[in-house]
Amino acid sequence: MPQIRRARPAGAFRFRSAPAAVALVTTGALTLTACGGSGGGSGERLRVSMAFPPAQSMSPYGDDAVLLSRLSVIEGLTKLDTSGEAEPALATSWKPSDGGRTWTFQLRKARFQDGRKVTADAVVRSIEEATKASPEPRVLSDAGELKAKAKDADTVAVTSGEPDTLLPQRLANPSLAVLSPEAYGRGEGADKGGKVTVAGHATGPFTLTEVDGAVSATLERNDDYWGGKAKAAGVDVTFTANGTTRANALRSGSTDIAEYVPVSQASVLKQSQIEAVPTARTNSLYMNTGRGPLQDPRLRAAVRSAIDSKALIKSVYEGYADEPEGLLGPGVKWADELRVPVKGRAKPATKAQVKKAPTLTLATYTNRPELPEVVTALQQQFEQAGFRVKQVVRDYARMEADALAGKYDIFVQARNTLLDTGDPVSYLESDFTCKGSFNMSQLCDKAVDKAVDKAAGTGSTAERQRAELAAEAKILRTDAVVPLLHERFIQGVADDIEGVSLDPMERTLVTADTHRE
Repeated sequence: MPQIRRARPAGAFRFRSAPAAVALVTTGALTLTACGGSGGGSGERLRVSMAFPPAQSMSPYGDDAVLLSRLSVIEGLTKLDTSGEAEPALATSWKPSDGGRTWTFQLRKARFQDGRKVTADAVVRSIEEATKASPEPRVLSDAGELKAKAKDADTVAVTSGEPDTLLPQRLANPSLAVLSPEAYGRGEGADKGGKVTVAGHATGPFTLTEVDGAVSATLERNDDYWGGKAKAAGVDVTFTANGTTRANALRSGSTDIAEYVPVSQASVLKQSQIEAVPTARTNSLYMNTGRGPLQDPRLRAAVRSAIDSKALIKSVYEGYADEPEGLLGPGVKWADELRVPVKGRAKPATKAQVKKAPTLTLATYTNRPELPEVVTALQQQFEQAGFRVKQVVRDYARMEADALAGKYDIFVQARNTLLDTGDPVSYLESDFTCKGSFNMSQLCDKAVDKAVDKAAGTGSTAERQRAELAAEAKILRTDAVVPLLHERFIQGVADDIEGVSLDPMERTLVTADTHRE
C-alpha cells in the first residue's frame, strides 16, 4: 500500500460551468473554505487544493479518472501496491486460465453509491463501455480486445486477445473503474456518444456531488462504503493551477492539503508541512538516434559525459530529487536490488570532435515549471563541453508531434515509468523499441527489442522484473536516453491532518483514513 502520512506533534449532483470563476483560478485568487466546524474531530470536512482541474467533465476515460481516483471516488476490481502488484479492491481474488488469456475474478459484497449492488453484470457493462469509449483509454492501447462475461452473480471472467500476465494490474487503472449501470443513462453509454456520469454511481468512500466547472468540487461521505465509513464527513476541493497559490493557501490555513507544491515554494511552508514523495517519474534527456548529429554514438556519449545531475538537483530542484540510478528510480522499489551493470557504451567524442559538430537543438516544455530551468542549466553544461546549443521551449501540446517526428536533437521530459499498468514493460516498449508509439529517441536497436520482448513475454513477476532491468541496461548502453534525476513530488499537508496517501504512482491522495486529528 502507499505510504500513509501521519500528522506530527450522497446528494444530488450538479455540474456547473463558471467562466468568470475560471479566471479566478488562473490568477490564483480563489481558495475554498471549510464547511466543517473549527474544532477537532474525525467527522469534519477536508479542504483540498488540487493542481489540475477536470479536463473532460469528470469522464472516467481520460486524465480525469486519475483525479477521481486521487479523491477516492472511483475503484476498480483491483488496486496497486507500491511495488505495482495487484491487490484486492472490488474483487477479492482472481486466477488465470486458458494460457493466461482469461482471468476469473471473484467479487466482494459491495454497493454502488446509488444503492445498487455490485454484480458481475455491472462489472461486465463497465468493461464493455471502457473498450468502446472514444478516445480509447490508454491502458487498453496495448491490451488487445478485452471481453468480459458474467459466470454468476459474483464471478466475472475477463479475456484478452493474447495472453496478458498484467491483466490484474491493468484492471486497477482508474479508467477501468466499475460503475453502476445508472452511470450510462438510458442505455446510451460511451459507445453511442452518451455521457457517462460518475457522480453518485461509483463505489469509493466519497461520492462526487457537485462540480463547479474548473473551480471546485464537493464530495460527501459514502456511508454504505464496503470498507467502512470514511473518517471525514466530506471533501471540499479547489482546483488551483497556480502552485504559489496552493502553497500560500496551506501556509495561511485556508486549505488542509496542497497537491504538488512547486519546489520553489517549499521554503514558504513549515518543514512539518512538507511531504517529499519519491515517485516513479524520471526526468530524462532523449537523444535523436535517427537523424542529425546525434546519430553518432560518440557524440551521444559526449553529451552524457557533460551532464552534472548533482548540480541540477541542487540548483533547480533545491534538493527535492534523487540522483539517477537508471531509468527506474526510488519510486520503483524493487529496481535497485535487481539492477545490472551497463556494458558496451561508446567512448565519448573528443572535445575537438565536439566543436566540429553542428548546433544541437535542445527542447523541452513549459507545463512542468522546473524543466525550462533544467534545459538552461544543461545548455551551460553542454557549451562548457564544447557543444553549440539552441533552446526550444514551448507548451507541450505544441511540441509532442515534432518530438515524436524526430525534429529535435535532444528532448528533455518527465516520464512516469510505471505508466498505466504499474509495470515498466509498457514504458520500455513504447519509448525504446522499433515499433514504439512514444519513441522520441527514434531508437531501433535489435538487442533492445529482443530484451524488451523477453520481459513482455515473461509471466512470473520476479522473472519479468529481472528481465526488465536487463532491458534497461541494453537501452542505457545506446545513450539514446540519459536519466537526469528522479523527481520527488512535494505534497503539502497541514500539521493536524492524518492519513494522506503518499503514493509513488500518483493514484491516491485522499483516502477513507484521511481526517483532521
